[in-house]
Amino acid sequence: MAKIKIKQVKSGIGQTVRQKRTLEALGFRKMNQTIEKEANPEVMGMVNKVAHLLTVIK
Repeated sequence: MAKIKIKQVKSGIGQTVRQKRTLEALGFRKMNQTIEKEANPEVMGMVNKVAHLLTVIK
């Protein structure tokens, strides 16, 4: 499968608990952290739910 790089550009502070847990499930711990994940349907669904907090780097 293809891999994608995701960067957190906005804080989870002030977001719903569900969105905070989604960020944690993706593996984010700090602002401006970049992680690489497999582009499977589960990960892409989580990215879409918190897309306003993230940037996808190709």
